[in-house]
Formats: sequence, structure tokens, C-alpha cells
Amino acid sequence: MATKKPDVDPYAAVETLRAALTEAGIVFPSLRVDPASPDLKLVELGRIHADVADRLATALRRGGLE
Repeated sequence: MATKKPDVDPYAAVETLRAALTEAGIVFPSLRVDPASPDLKLVELGRIHADVADRLATALRRGGLE
């Protein structure tokens, strides 16, 4: 049985994620709401450099605390 996904505004989600990433010193230049799928409410993270991916992994392992 499928569970219902919470109704989250994708634009608010993008800004929340951008703020959290910024606090961790991480920038995803292409972070945005996917305009091709408004009904799906997809967030596009885009491509990032390997050093950014490494910093993100480190931040996630530390619970986002530096």
C-alpha cells in the first residue's frame, strides 16, 4: 500500500535546502524547482564538482554540524 507524500511547496523546499546547504558552506549552483514537471513538484539539484560532493557527504555524516 502506497503512502501519501506530504504536500510540500517545491519553492519553499528549495529555499530551505539552499539555506541549510549555505550553513554547511555548500553551494549547488543549479538548485531550482524543475519547471518541466510542476505537478510532480521535483527539485533539480544539478551537477556539482567532486569537492562539493565530498563536503556534502562530510556534512551529512556529521549531521550538518561543522
